[in-house]
Amino acid sequence: MLKDMKYQIKRRLFLSDNDRIDSSPERGNQQNTKQDAENAERKRLPSIPSPDLDEYMNRSVAKQKSDATASTVLKSYGPYFMEYTLLAEYNLLQKQMIPGMYVLPAAKTPLIWYGVLFIHHGFYEEGVFKFIMTIPENYPDGDCPIVKFVPAVYHPLINFETGEVDVKQAFPSWRRTVNHLWQVLMFARRLFYRIESSNAVNQEAAELYNNDSEAYRAKVVENISNCNEQLCNNIDDDPHSIRFTEWVPEKHENIKNSILNSKEKTDSSTSRNAQSSGLSWVKKGSVQIFSKPEEKT
Repeated sequence: MLKDMKYQIKRRLFLSDNDRIDSSPERGNQQNTKQDAENAERKRLPSIPSPDLDEYMNRSVAKQKSDATASTVLKSYGPYFMEYTLLAEYNLLQKQMIPGMYVLPAAKTPLIWYGVLFIHHGFYEEGVFKFIMTIPENYPDGDCPIVKFVPAVYHPLINFETGEVDVKQAFPSWRRTVNHLWQVLMFARRLFYRIESSNAVNQEAAELYNNDSEAYRAKVVENISNCNEQLCNNIDDDPHSIRFTEWVPEKHENIKNSILNSKEKTDSSTSRNAQSSGLSWVKKGSVQIFSKPEEKT
């Protein structure tokens, strides 16, 4: 009923004076010729849409306005969504507890993470390598993050001029629902324990590794020495950039002793419930039960 009323109102508003012609036989025949000529000369308005078509058009306009509003909201809150996503990724990284790796997001931007990697065995044993991971601005819809060692590390899959890791070996294309940042860092660590020379970006290192392992080891030792010499150099002025300082006995010896002493106190402390604490009364260095003397409380 309401649709029909709207339709009739629009029809009356759109009808011109010439459209409101008296339909009586006497006047109708006299005005037919004049009306046809005027209709041919002037442009006529489009036909009035039916009630169903009118309702469909109104819904389409409302949907376009809604989509535009949603797009504006997403654009306004985009940085907050990205920061939340990166914080969630960092939380996942902490749960992985990658051995020998320490990472800290930059203070100035969440798109840069600083890290240091300690290698404990293999060709790169005793190596301490600092790196920067740069995340694309359109993460997670963009390309793979960039991992760059500073200074550069001598490795088949690391560009020795720029220090950039060839992450494309493991991540040809970034899939937002599958890939995570901790996986990129895990790949960067695995490079030093499982050396791969196929599709190398440092051809010299790949050839030495495949043909002369001793020469490759000598190059790696020289590179590790160079990295250790530059360990105290700051790679960036960001407050969260990982920094090392020279060993000063007067300053650092007390800190070292306090850390070691606190660990000894923790190890020597006993618990009322040995099952929940995992402690026993076996003296250190002995296999005899109840050989550890009881501490006086």
